[in-house]
Amino acid sequence: MAKYAKINKTDVANGPGVRHSIFFSGCEFACKGCFNHELWDFKHGEVLDWKTIWDFITPAIIDKNISGISILGGEPLHPKNLNWTIDICATFRRYENVVRSETTNCRKRKTIWLWTGFTLEELLNDEEKLKILNYIDVLVDGRYIEELNDPNLKYKGSSNQRLLDVRKLRRWSRYINPMLFKFIIRNNMKRFIIPDDKIDDYQ
Repeated sequence: MAKYAKINKTDVANGPGVRHSIFFSGCEFACKGCFNHELWDFKHGEVLDWKTIWDFITPAIIDKNISGISILGGEPLHPKNLNWTIDICATFRRYENVVRSETTNCRKRKTIWLWTGFTLEELLNDEEKLKILNYIDVLVDGRYIEELNDPNLKYKGSSNQRLLDVRKLRRWSRYINPMLFKFIIRNNMKRFIIPDDKIDDYQ
């Protein structure tokens, strides 16, 4: 059973705008200098259940002042957390679509940001983890490297980490032969990195 360490419903540090964020417990990367080393323990925090998920996503969808949700850890894509992470994102999208369809003034689509120690290249080699790309908008990928720490970086800890435009990746995928998709993405990765001056467009 997956556990979460905390939920923040007024988060302005993990993604643009005011967001709801959830921090999963458990990580095996054990990056030197990790900001959330207390979350490495899979036993830390509270057991995640569907009531907690609904309490987390419902206000984020209904409140027009909330820009979206952010999912962090720990490691949300670890096998022990992966299915719950996918369920949160998929449920958020389904419920959001219902709310938007029933609202006369069409609401702006909210964003899902996700932080992981896995790189996009690694996700492309894992069919289960790859499913998360169907739902999220921005992927912040890569292990934290203490020697590459830069306090001026926005929404990431070390310069090797990337903010990736998953919406753009999905648009690309519509026009790419599935057999060539992974090869083409790997060789065009720079196209999906969000420039610093465009980050706030993903609110």
